[in-house]
Amino acid sequence: MKIVIAPDSFKESLSAMQVAQCIENGFKSVFNEAEFVKLPLADGGEGTVDVLLQSVEGQRLVKSVVGPYGAKFLAHWGLLNQGKTAVVEIAAASGLELTNPARRNPGLSTSYGTGELIRHALDSGVDKIILGLGGSATNDGGAGILQALGARLLDSSGTVLPRGGAALELLDSLDLSQIHPRCRDVEFLIACDVKNPLCGPHGASAIFGPQKGATPAQIIELDSALRRFAQVVEQISGHDHCDTPGYGAAGGAPLGLSLVFDVQLLPGIDLILSALNAEDIFSEAQLVITGEGQMDNQTLQGKTPYGVAKLCKQLEIPCIGIAGSLGSEREELSDYFNATFASVRAPGSLRHALQEASENLTQTAANVARTLACGQQLN
Repeated sequence: MKIVIAPDSFKESLSAMQVAQCIENGFKSVFNEAEFVKLPLADGGEGTVDVLLQSVEGQRLVKSVVGPYGAKFLAHWGLLNQGKTAVVEIAAASGLELTNPARRNPGLSTSYGTGELIRHALDSGVDKIILGLGGSATNDGGAGILQALGARLLDSSGTVLPRGGAALELLDSLDLSQIHPRCRDVEFLIACDVKNPLCGPHGASAIFGPQKGATPAQIIELDSALRRFAQVVEQISGHDHCDTPGYGAAGGAPLGLSLVFDVQLLPGIDLILSALNAEDIFSEAQLVITGEGQMDNQTLQGKTPYGVAKLCKQLEIPCIGIAGSLGSEREELSDYFNATFASVRAPGSLRHALQEASENLTQTAANVARTLACGQQLN
């Protein structure tokens, strides 16, 4: 019997590989002769580089880049496919977790460091770049990325604008004469799991600005600044992206990227599954097990377990979800999962649950395996 274990991480407790190992340990205590294939996953957010490097031969690289507020950070990125594909996470260079929550200010934060990683990838000669947008601290429409790639953002007097989303309100023109020459040479895939537009009440500033530190007044200012950026981009590209679905991701980063790359926005988990040739790995499996920290109806909005279950449904393979916890609204999960289980044993503090995550997950996996074995005997 072939069992594929393809989970995401359990946030703040277990990496995707650790989750997969716990589930394998539990199942092996019952099905010790089964063939187990571990396929740790991510959906384009933090951990995407490491997940791909665990499953595909490649190289993890580290570069010193400008962080979201100007301080230098060591940020990682990956090279796959004999150096032909680069994988970059916006969280690694321009991420929310790189700064103290009390100091967050999306009017000042910049995606410049992500642009530096992209520039390094272009310099290395890649012909494809995969960019994960999850976890950004920025609201600059990808302007910082453009600046790192050689663009000059100018006000009406021809003065170069400072970095950050608030400065875009003064944007008058863009000088792309010094943009990196290889931008149009590469395939550019963006792992994007939101459908929010760039501007408006459902846009980048209104929906994601507060978690990045934006005040109500700043939200209005940042939305106006992104709208101004979109107007200048339209003058160059001929495309108005204020209402384009997905362009509100990562503080509007797809907008700036679209100006110099031929970008494709794809659901993150679908992109990762394709990069890992998951359909081939799933073939001939009798069971696939997936999971994440919490599963509920929101899981079906493009998260890792949903992508796995959707592929299993297509291939007619049973799929079980094992989560740290199950949310109160989970009735829609049965449309895609044969069964779902929570691994938290008893009510308690979050800290306690995180500390026991490995033990609880292993024991839950073993109990699920025993249930399956019992079903086989009854049949």
